[in-house]
Amino acid sequence: MSDVNSPERAGGWTRFVTARPRLALFAALVVTALAVFAGSGVADRMGSGGWEAPDAESTYTTRVLEREFPASQPNLLLLVDSGPASVDDPAVAAEAQRLARRLSAEPGVAGVGSYWSTKSPALRSTDGHEAVVAARIEGDEKRAGEILDRIAPAFRGTHGPVDVSIGGRVAVQYEMQSIIEEDLLRAELIALPVTLVLLIMVFGSAVAALLPLAVGVVAILGTNAVLRGITEFTDVSVFALNLTTALGLGLAIDYALFIVRRFREELSAGTDTRTAIGATLRTAGRTVLFSALTVAVSLAAMLVFPQYFLRSFAYAGIAVVLLAAAAALVLLPAALMLLGPRVNALDIRRLFRRRQGDVVGAGPVDGSPGKGWARLSLLVMRRAPVFAVITTVGLVLLGLPFLGVRFGTADDRQLPPTAESRVVQEHLREGFPGSPGGGIEVLAEGPAGAADHARFRERIAALPGVERVDGPVSGEDAAYFDVLPEGEPLGQGAQDLVHDLRAVPAPFDTSVTGTAAVLVDSKEAIADRLPWAVGIIVVVTLLLVFLLTGSVLIPLQAVVLNALSLTAMFGAVVWVFQDGNLSGLLSFTSTGDIETTLPVLMFCVAFGLSMDYGVFLLSRIKEEYDRTGDHDHAVAFGLSRTGGLITAAAVILAVVMVAIGASRVTNTKMLGLGIALAVLMDAMVVRSLLVPAAMKLMGRATWWAPRPLRVLHQRFGLSESGGALPAGDRGAEEEAPGADGVRRDKITAGA
Repeated sequence: MSDVNSPERAGGWTRFVTARPRLALFAALVVTALAVFAGSGVADRMGSGGWEAPDAESTYTTRVLEREFPASQPNLLLLVDSGPASVDDPAVAAEAQRLARRLSAEPGVAGVGSYWSTKSPALRSTDGHEAVVAARIEGDEKRAGEILDRIAPAFRGTHGPVDVSIGGRVAVQYEMQSIIEEDLLRAELIALPVTLVLLIMVFGSAVAALLPLAVGVVAILGTNAVLRGITEFTDVSVFALNLTTALGLGLAIDYALFIVRRFREELSAGTDTRTAIGATLRTAGRTVLFSALTVAVSLAAMLVFPQYFLRSFAYAGIAVVLLAAAAALVLLPAALMLLGPRVNALDIRRLFRRRQGDVVGAGPVDGSPGKGWARLSLLVMRRAPVFAVITTVGLVLLGLPFLGVRFGTADDRQLPPTAESRVVQEHLREGFPGSPGGGIEVLAEGPAGAADHARFRERIAALPGVERVDGPVSGEDAAYFDVLPEGEPLGQGAQDLVHDLRAVPAPFDTSVTGTAAVLVDSKEAIADRLPWAVGIIVVVTLLLVFLLTGSVLIPLQAVVLNALSLTAMFGAVVWVFQDGNLSGLLSFTSTGDIETTLPVLMFCVAFGLSMDYGVFLLSRIKEEYDRTGDHDHAVAFGLSRTGGLITAAAVILAVVMVAIGASRVTNTKMLGLGIALAVLMDAMVVRSLLVPAAMKLMGRATWWAPRPLRVLHQRFGLSESGGALPAGDRGAEEEAPGADGVRRDKITAGA
């Protein structure tokens, strides 16, 4: 077998990225500067909703009601507090009516109504000291937010005998967007210096530690510019910015860690800089490419869902993954070409080492196998059945709370308790009758008389679970009814009532909306598309891992073990965020359910990141197996070479995700902390214990594939060994080369 480090193997890609490294870095600097300009203000163009399915019945009904009956869909609420006086006091009533007239005169505001104009008991608090002025701000989320920003200062605060606070859906979304932007900036300010310290601890060299951060910054700024362009054509959720930061730093650091580490390893073997870069790109570079593809596919699966909340994460994720990989495969080699051995400069660890050794060869990240990881892998393989059973059972038990998951919709309780819009909504929930916001609207379209509407109203009132029916409110060719369900507005009874209302016969067209209807439609949309998303992820993952390994069993093992690595995350999400455990410590309010789209998002992101680490480990195992044909030795060698690096990368990514999880918005907190847990469980449990145990139990059968697939892999497959025929495939009677015994002895000894 030819030496992968031989100069004649240097390919065109190596020549391309190393021919003019200064020009490449200058071009990258110019492009990054343009990305800063192009991506500026991207958050201001994003929305904070997107949980509804755009083609659902509830979405259609809401749009018609907004157009025909603006007062039926208020998204702006002025909570008027009269202090010790009653809201019916003449001075209070006069001031409230004056505020309502001012509000109705504002451009972009329609459907203004109030307790004082309608005398509706639902708009007056039970203690008689608070009442509501309701209105609808027209336009999409961006337009509505701009109008709210303009008019809010004029209405908020003290007006004569009353104090006014601002709430409603528009206010909740506006405040959520502002808080996310502030929290994201704070997360970046925390994550960047902590990440730099961790990278210095991993690499030792301050110069080497700065390279992954540079790649991450390029990926993040580039993705912001991409998202800014996408907002010109479609809606994008502001939550996607959190994923951009997390994956931009996390994956860029992962990719740069493996490339720089392999480059330093090649330098320690005595090769010159250009040859070392060539070998690095043929080995670690190919692994980075495969890893980026697997992560991108996992995130791209969210494009099958209709909710723009989920699609936004696909836009951001695909962009940041591809940009991180491109920076790692183009800019990083150019920087390494200029640095050469100086990549090891400013070795901070030298200050703490009692005995100074070879800088390049010091520590597992620099090329020498990790003794602890080698010993761990051998221990696991000696007791493979025990480790496999205990680890699997433990992961399944951690995931059991997810069997009790209850799905709901996001509301104002995601915000911190001091947020003005949440305070208003809390007052409405606790102090006003009729569960404001919890009603179900039934739209009746088409020609109909009062008698037809009356009979339809009687049928609705006769349904089980109906507490009250208001209406109809009639227009030219349509009317609508307000139906108040018994019990919780989003409980199972309310969801069942949505189905019953849609089945009520009528001589005109009917459709249903409201919070319960939106939840029903969202759950159905996700259930309808989820098999497609999972199928895309599984099929493409199987294909990519097969192309990397040439095995039939390893891709299946990768999918199963990746799924197991997510159990702790899903169990923790229910136990903590649904059931409210640790809510005081983590500073959030449990609503008793999980937003419907969050588990889908977390599955796609966490599965992709798990495959990221899996590809790095499997590629190194495959490379050694191709060289020696010794299965057990290859597993031990692969873990010894990558175990410490994967763990370091996982810890750094977890730090970034925890910084994101420090957000004051509950969904962002859940996303950050949940994925941090999944990443750590995957690196420290699945990759360290379950993978070597499973590969030991499968033995040499791990690498089996039928002859047609072996031929396919030899023709189209890629691996870190450069596509050479594996030693294990050269005939069962052929022994591994003599050098294998030497290398195996080193691993066994833990050297």
